[in-house]
Amino acid sequence: MISGPLSILLGASGIAEDNLFAASTRYVYRFDLTAWGVIHLVVGVALVVAGLAILTNKSWGRGAGVAVAGISLITQFMFVPYYPAWAIPVMALDLVILFALTRFHVGADGGQ
Repeated sequence: MISGPLSILLGASGIAEDNLFAASTRYVYRFDLTAWGVIHLVVGVALVVAGLAILTNKSWGRGAGVAVAGISLITQFMFVPYYPAWAIPVMALDLVILFALTRFHVGADGGQ
């Protein structure tokens, strides 16, 4: 529920064609800024949906959260040349999310 809104904000900034982002022309994953905005917006919405599923204790929430946090980690890694001051902390946050969701989980009653 933290990484999702951050990605949504980044996506909205990219779609608005803000001049905040810049990258060298030799970058392999050079997409149009609007394309990056749409990618981050979609990933952000998926992160919020997965976060809500985890908070409401849906059976598919943890798996969806792991998958979407992994996708978010990859997209943030690819976005580092555009805005490293944003992408690196969000990558660290995605790693913490992955760590928390993949730990062994005993039921709500403490395993008794």
